[in-house]
Amino acid sequence: MAFEVAAESYMRFMGRYSEPLAEKLVDLVDPRHGQRALDVGCGPGAVTERLVRRLGPDDVAAIDPSVPFVEAARRRCPGVDVRHGVAEALPFEDGAVDLTLAQLVVPFMTDPVAGLREMARVTAPGGPVSASVWDFGGERAPLSTFWRAARDVDPGAVDEAAEVGARTGQLADLFRAAGLEDVRSYELTVISAYAGFAEWWEPYTLGVGPAGDYVAALDADTRRAVEARCRELLSAGPFEVSATAWTVVGRTRPGSSAAAATVPGAS
Repeated sequence: MAFEVAAESYMRFMGRYSEPLAEKLVDLVDPRHGQRALDVGCGPGAVTERLVRRLGPDDVAAIDPSVPFVEAARRRCPGVDVRHGVAEALPFEDGAVDLTLAQLVVPFMTDPVAGLREMARVTAPGGPVSASVWDFGGERAPLSTFWRAARDVDPGAVDEAAEVGARTGQLADLFRAAGLEDVRSYELTVISAYAGFAEWWEPYTLGVGPAGDYVAALDADTRRAVEARCRELLSAGPFEVSATAWTVVGRTRPGSSAAAATVPGAS
């Protein structure tokens, strides 16, 4: 699994984007005191921590398939029910929470529609289900410059633009296929500042995610060529990287069990 890595490595690779994105996602959903929330694919706990600030640890639960991430989220958010598991088989009862969130997770679900259905099932009738995915298709993801350089050097490089939900409208379509209603789309943008190229490049060498796997598999000459091309595309001095995530909020059907949101035959 691309994310069976130390939580510290993930934070160095993606934390400078996922942390501010979590702030914006939680603000968008706007959970209120007294509600119960579930963070699906919680990673090291960026969204989880922000839910705790609003709701308290007793009313927040989280789940992730990566053991290191589960352990990190537990350390970061004491008192929260953080479990090891997958979105497609959530170990919670129907309507157990008032809202569910999944940040940067949908493309990594084995079956994204099944995962969203499960999120709907455990959400109370009429409650919000939300998710975000980087806009790889529009080349507005944090990693878009890296993948552009990789393709320039290695035309056979398989980037993340084809991943589920990474193009305009795809994430909303998945929500509808999962039976969610009142589906609304948003764009959330964050900006990260770098002192120089070395600070930007080093996280790609940590083996995190598809980009990290790609770098780790390169021979030394190709790796140097990709690094050099990245350097050409970025400023040598201080620079900023802007990243935009497709974000969708839908609702389970009001006045009926969330499990009824399943669309027969959808996959």
